[in-house]
Amino acid sequence: MQKKSNDNAPRHFNLTARILHWAMAVAILAMLFIGVGMTTSITWRPWLIDIHRPLGIAILLLVIVRLINRLYFPIPPLPPTVPRWQAFIAHASHWLLYLLMFSLPLLGWATLSAGNWPVTLFPGWDLPPIAPTNSTLYAWFRTLHGVLAWLLFAVVIGHLSAALLHAWVYRDGVFSSMALGSSTESNRDNEKKSVD
Repeated sequence: MQKKSNDNAPRHFNLTARILHWAMAVAILAMLFIGVGMTTSITWRPWLIDIHRPLGIAILLLVIVRLINRLYFPIPPLPPTVPRWQAFIAHASHWLLYLLMFSLPLLGWATLSAGNWPVTLFPGWDLPPIAPTNSTLYAWFRTLHGVLAWLLFAVVIGHLSAALLHAWVYRDGVFSSMALGSSTESNRDNEKKSVD
């Protein structure tokens, strides 16, 4: 039996959510590749670190704004054709993404603080330390930061795969709810007719 969709529910995420989503998608993909580059290239490492630090703080600020927006504005429901277990995984993975996007920049900041390195956003503008200088803490934070970065990479790949599946195979309006474009969705209309 199919679930009935709410006619009053939005078909798209609001404009702020969509802008933040795509801006952060670019920033996070860039950050992941910068992180890999930092560990593999001695030549580019100093330059990549100079980008990695402020970009991480920018992601932290953006995820706070995005979370506030998510809590205050309704989001489009999943189509009634999505099984409950898939809906559960989708919601759980989204909150895991929020957790990782929030914790990784903080953990990077704490790692630098424990290693007694400044978090320089711009020349002459350093953030205060958020952890005591301690070599053991530094080692733990650095390892955890790397592990969570790989977890983020895996979750992003899963998220992207699911989005493309909905866009190219199911064509059920899930992808277009976050894409810029028309708010009309013929598939949603077809689904509405099928449950009436």
